[in-house]
Amino acid sequence: MRSTPRPDAVLVQAVIAGALSFAHLHDLAEAAGQTGWKAWAYPVSVDLLLVAAWRRLRTLRAAGAPASSAWSWFTVALVASLGANVATAGLLDLGHVPDWLRILVAGWPALAFLGGTLLVHTSVESPPEVEPMADVDPVANSTVIEPGSADSEPAPALPAAEPASEPAALAVPPALVAHARKVADDHHARTGTRIDPDTLRARLGVPPLMAEAIAAQLA
Repeated sequence: MRSTPRPDAVLVQAVIAGALSFAHLHDLAEAAGQTGWKAWAYPVSVDLLLVAAWRRLRTLRAAGAPASSAWSWFTVALVASLGANVATAGLLDLGHVPDWLRILVAGWPALAFLGGTLLVHTSVESPPEVEPMADVDPVANSTVIEPGSADSEPAPALPAAEPASEPAALAVPPALVAHARKVADDHHARTGTRIDPDTLRARLGVPPLMAEAIAAQLA
């Protein structure tokens, strides 16, 4: 057996509130000099702008884009609807509507058209995705001449230097030590032996003193 449909209390409440707000907007527009079908068009315009702004707000928030413009037009439509409800509650003499209210009611169509156009035709731009930063190796982009390379040219002979008594005392950039450690690990993986200072100097293209200092830190 099919279950008997039950009315949704929230939906019923929304229909009642919408009908009352619709009637208040109609009465205010009619009191401000907008008679006939024009008085009925005003509440439709206000409610449509309110719905359009809310839908635009949800779209922008889902895309992670700024939603300040949608919030602004939603506030404008909400103030227009709430203002009509308050104005028709006996606080305003609908038989003698002030001139400033007549001006606001007469200017509402242009304002609603502008808001609806901006809400519909403004593109949604998602914020750029921030890629995680990779480990930057300052020496990785430097040119390293591999022995036996076809494009490599013989390096000029370096003058023989006196062996330093304390090669580890030479200041070596940490980035260069890290790169040398990768070269040494690759050499050990391919040959099974630890890399010697001469091979390390040839792979890195550094002076012998620098190569010995690096080798001492890799030991």
